[in-house]
Amino acid sequence: METSVAPEPSARTAFAGLVDYAGLFPPAKLAIEQAAREYREARNGPHAWMLGRFIIPVSVLASNPQAVDAAFSAIVDVLGDEARWFEEVASRVAAAADLRQRGARIEALEIALPASVVSAGELAAPLRHLRERIAAERLDDLPCYVEFTRTPGEMPNVTRALAAASGAGLRAKLRCGGVTAQAFPSVDEVADFIAAAAAQRVAFKATAGLHHPVRHIDAATGFPMHGFLNLLTAAALATRVSREMLHAIVAEEDAGAFTFSPATLQWRSERIDSTQLAAVRDAFIAYGSCSFSEPVEDLTALGMLATR
Repeated sequence: METSVAPEPSARTAFAGLVDYAGLFPPAKLAIEQAAREYREARNGPHAWMLGRFIIPVSVLASNPQAVDAAFSAIVDVLGDEARWFEEVASRVAAAADLRQRGARIEALEIALPASVVSAGELAAPLRHLRERIAAERLDDLPCYVEFTRTPGEMPNVTRALAAASGAGLRAKLRCGGVTAQAFPSVDEVADFIAAAAAQRVAFKATAGLHHPVRHIDAATGFPMHGFLNLLTAAALATRVSREMLHAIVAEEDAGAFTFSPATLQWRSERIDSTQLAAVRDAFIAYGSCSFSEPVEDLTALGMLATR
């Protein structure tokens, strides 16, 4: 039987524009020419509806302004001394504003707070200052995602952090992995973040370690890898299930526990209807992946992208 790339309507709502392309970053770490080519091929392919923005550091975009024809999510990359962090962020934000004025389609900003700022505890003032700097460069119409850098094995107080982000009119970013086992937050950490984001009504994106839909143990590294479908489902159910059930959703490793019908996504006995799916995509905006083909191939193998 011929297969179709047309998914159930519920799956299309769930996955539309979900994958921000991060081919410039590890583990792919492609040259910009190759990353641009892969993004262009994906944008012209049958699953282009799943593709989001091209993630690029401001410094790389400044050096290669014509290399990629794309809508960008710009990483405000700061490489210097943490003591001069705000000064360097201001310089990068100014550079992003200049690039935008010259025609770069920057549609979002992503900024990682250094661990020293996060561990200091008082986040409201730094985040307000950050927001003011963005506004001063006339970029305050852009969504800005703030990553609260964690010490391995220890997330910051997410309730306090996300309350500060909400107060400053900022979004949040959750890092779900990296190149070492310590870079992967625990199930509890991820569940706590999703619960706090829902409670504070802070939209978020995720990044790193999320090539695949469902949580699993990576055969090559032995690392437990979070799943983007787990995160999506948890975000959709965060305000109506118990803390224990939210943990179970994030921890779920059985792909068969997630099913799509024309109008719903179901995890075990919990149903998420089309209205709720649309609403969760206003909460869980996207996730960054250095591969676009892997999530497409996995969802196809699970039968979630084909209706016949």
